[in-house]
Amino acid sequence: MRLAGKNDKAVRQLELTYGGGKTHTLITLRHLVNDPEKLPGLPTVAEFVGEIGQKPPQCRIAGLCFDKLDVEKGMDVRSPDGKTRTLKHPWSVLAYQLAGDTGLKVLHASNRAEERETAPAENVLIELLELPGKDGLGTLVLIDEVLMYAREKVAQDREWRSKLVNFFQYLTQAATKVDRCCLVASLLATDPRKSDTLGREIQAELYDIFQRQREEAVEPVVKEDVAEVLRRRFFTPESLKDREGFRQHVLAAIKGIATVDEQTAKQGAEAEERFLKSFPFHPDLTEVLYSKWTQLARFQRTRGVLRTFALALREAEKWDTSPLVGPTVFLAAPDKEGLSEALREMVAVADTEEWEGKKQAWTGILDNEFRQARLIQSESVGLRNREVEQAVVATFLHSQPVGQNARTRDLAVLLGSVRPDKIELEKGLARWSQSSYWLDDLYTAVSAGQLPGTWRLGNRPNLTQMHAVAAKNIPDDTVRARLLDDIGKAKALTANASAAGVRVHTLPTRTKDIEDDGAFHYAVLGPNAASESGKPSAEAKRFLDETTGSDRPRVCRNAVLLVAPSKDGLELAMARVRDYLAWEIVRDEVKKQQKDGNVDPARAQTMQINIDKAKGRIPESIKQAYSIVVTVSDKDDAQAFKITVTEDPHFNTIKADKRSRVQDTAITAEALLPDGPYNLWRAGETARRVKDLAGAFAQLPHLPKMLKATAILDTLVEGCVQGTFVLRLTRPDGTSRSWWMSRPDENALNDPAMELVLPEAAVLTDIAPNLLAPKSLPGLWTSDEIAVKVAFDYFDGKTVIQVDRGGYQEPMQIPKASQEVVETAIAAAVAHSDIWLLSGPASILGEPIPAGVLSASGKLCVPPPAIAAAEILPENLKDAWKCGVSSGFSVATALSVKMGKTLPWKTVRDVISGALQARFLELDAGSQAWPCDFPSAQFVKIKVATAGVKGGTGGTGGEDGSTPKMLVAEAELEPSQVQDLGDIIPKLLDVKNKSNLPLRFQVRIELGDGKTMPSAEAVQKANAILKSVKEDMQLR
Repeated sequence: MRLAGKNDKAVRQLELTYGGGKTHTLITLRHLVNDPEKLPGLPTVAEFVGEIGQKPPQCRIAGLCFDKLDVEKGMDVRSPDGKTRTLKHPWSVLAYQLAGDTGLKVLHASNRAEERETAPAENVLIELLELPGKDGLGTLVLIDEVLMYAREKVAQDREWRSKLVNFFQYLTQAATKVDRCCLVASLLATDPRKSDTLGREIQAELYDIFQRQREEAVEPVVKEDVAEVLRRRFFTPESLKDREGFRQHVLAAIKGIATVDEQTAKQGAEAEERFLKSFPFHPDLTEVLYSKWTQLARFQRTRGVLRTFALALREAEKWDTSPLVGPTVFLAAPDKEGLSEALREMVAVADTEEWEGKKQAWTGILDNEFRQARLIQSESVGLRNREVEQAVVATFLHSQPVGQNARTRDLAVLLGSVRPDKIELEKGLARWSQSSYWLDDLYTAVSAGQLPGTWRLGNRPNLTQMHAVAAKNIPDDTVRARLLDDIGKAKALTANASAAGVRVHTLPTRTKDIEDDGAFHYAVLGPNAASESGKPSAEAKRFLDETTGSDRPRVCRNAVLLVAPSKDGLELAMARVRDYLAWEIVRDEVKKQQKDGNVDPARAQTMQINIDKAKGRIPESIKQAYSIVVTVSDKDDAQAFKITVTEDPHFNTIKADKRSRVQDTAITAEALLPDGPYNLWRAGETARRVKDLAGAFAQLPHLPKMLKATAILDTLVEGCVQGTFVLRLTRPDGTSRSWWMSRPDENALNDPAMELVLPEAAVLTDIAPNLLAPKSLPGLWTSDEIAVKVAFDYFDGKTVIQVDRGGYQEPMQIPKASQEVVETAIAAAVAHSDIWLLSGPASILGEPIPAGVLSASGKLCVPPPAIAAAEILPENLKDAWKCGVSSGFSVATALSVKMGKTLPWKTVRDVISGALQARFLELDAGSQAWPCDFPSAQFVKIKVATAGVKGGTGGTGGEDGSTPKMLVAEAELEPSQVQDLGDIIPKLLDVKNKSNLPLRFQVRIELGDGKTMPSAEAVQKANAILKSVKEDMQLR
């Protein structure tokens, strides 16, 4: 309108960054007003004419294209009449284009068609600009790339700085004073490198000049126009006619985005229109390029966007099936590594940016991030459209200029058009946030599995990258040493083993560390013994087969159980240890940074969390690694098998695995006999050394592994006690000892000459006397009285009896014993009061059997029950008393008559002693001392006791029948009072010592109610307890 004389806005400055469409705008202006009658009938031309409101006026145009004006040689310039001339100064170029030689003459002081050296003033330029108007034409001055020329010219000659400033000052003032004259200028240089310090100073001066005269700045291409510019640049007009045909593709894209972004779903029609206006370009992609990347010095606004998409689409159209032009187009083809050409172009721009004095190195950063992204995508079934790689691109774009970032929603909207699975996408992004080396950990420090709220890629390595570098530089020996230390601390590997009686070896270094002694050994081997299922390592086999060397093979191989790491488990455990050690190194580095004040607290906290996590993973990785058990199979081969590691201790799991063949329950004695399941006897054998039988389970592979070697010996002893077999120890002189139904002493058991003899082949040299007691030997006592001959026959070697084994009967062979051995046992049993011998008139109990008394015709009886003291009082045993006096012999005779059997003197002696102690009776005057043997019994005189002992409830007479010169205290005490008595004994002894008087204690213990005789079992148990106090303190 200014050129048509309908507007007074003479000076227009195109205010855009590099590549914003300034030059294209100038070219468009030239075409519109150069020859309006010949404009083509294109929609675009019609759009311009419609916007102007009239047909463009014809003008004479002068173009000062400073990027074509050489600072020394100038440029060829064409006059309105078509003549060409080379001119050097910008005002000369202007004048010649507007009026040819006439224009040069207007400028020259001598009115010659030659160039002048100084900038023409305002009045001269007004005259020049008015010349086209004389021909009825408007004057259009187009100025482009001023800074490029000015920077070079001033660098060559500093005086030109003022010349150029004056020229543009005069020119802008002149343009405003000439009707139908318009000046449109672009000051910036296409080459950003011209914007150095000098360039910016010159630019500032020129801006000030145009600021004074210009109207509002003109922006040829605004953000909303970018999509239309791109469409017109990349697609034919025909393909853009039916805009409604795009709607179905837009709806498909929005549907995918809405599944991952709730806000887009809520926007509905608004989002649809926004995407339709930008189709096929993703509006958020053009937004980030136009709003963020145009802030980069080397990114040339619209030209930069056009070039970027041109490079991207040229490659991506071959393989990208996305409904929108989004981040995918910046990826390399799926079968290619590295960066695409378009992305390399953008990286080159971003690399020039400086942050804190450092330039970026985006190529290496993006290569690493793409590598991580591809790994994540390969392990995710729901990510089929390279979503994580797209996220890398989107984050990179949003991270420019340095310090910018993206929200999680920004990424979701950019990626959503390919319709990813939301859950899988979030998992993939979460994994990338945890594995990335260059995402800023200020934002990614969230719990595992969660998404960061903010994403930013930068050139500062994050903690993950620092950790990766540190891990790579840790020597394997350091990792292995730390791993050994942690294995030694892993309690789960050895827990419960020692408690089970097993000898535990943690990380033995030599084979001799595991003794070959027949005891059960459980060893946790080191990493060098790593094995695989079915393939035990040579190191593990060496511990199984050798003792001190290959020339000293291990004998007790079946008593060794080894646990070793699996190879893959060991690698994982070492990785866990390396992971932890690397975090410790990172911690040291971060501490150094903290001293310099370069670490934010959140980063330090994240690092500590990572250290704790890494440390916590080590024990579990070690526990899982030790999953290979190496031991001897039942075929005598070294076998390796894998166990399933659970929360239980390893030893429990291994012990429960049938392949280990470990037995922790006792073996029955019968199982060790020739007809047992273990095949321990050769044909015809009747005796085997105990040592060989006990050691067989540690040596023979077909036998179970016994956790406790002593358990086998205990089983052998128990079998002997049960009478299953005989144990025999042959002395060097040929004599021997034997045990049957009895327990050998420790010295005998430890003697290597101890043998197990089958009962049918054994000849007993010893019979424990207590075995002959009633009910001790099965089948011997059929009643309370048996003949001595029955005992002889019982040990004739032919006796087989049926024994109750808890629900079933089992035959039991009674070993043979000579009559002499049986007689010896009977004599000892009688002397110990275990049995009562009746042989002819002899009745013996509790004393040695006189020579010649013991014969086959004699009888063995259950010892008679104890007789109550009251039973021998005159009112109860009248035949024994005469004139109030009786003798020991009379009592014995009367009791025997009453009982129907000749009672043993021990029984009579006990009852008389009891009566005397109870003060029922007392010795008569002239009586022989008491107690006495049976021959002296007739000389012992007793009578009913008379009262006269003070201070007590009874007493005993002196040996001469006189009144005793001592005091007796008697009382019936409760068990608690007996304890009280024990407590005061020291005080009584103190009285005794101070008074110099004898003090004796006589204890009487009664068992039974006086009506029913106590059972033999109860008497036996009570006597065993009393015997521990005093040998002869027994209930009788």
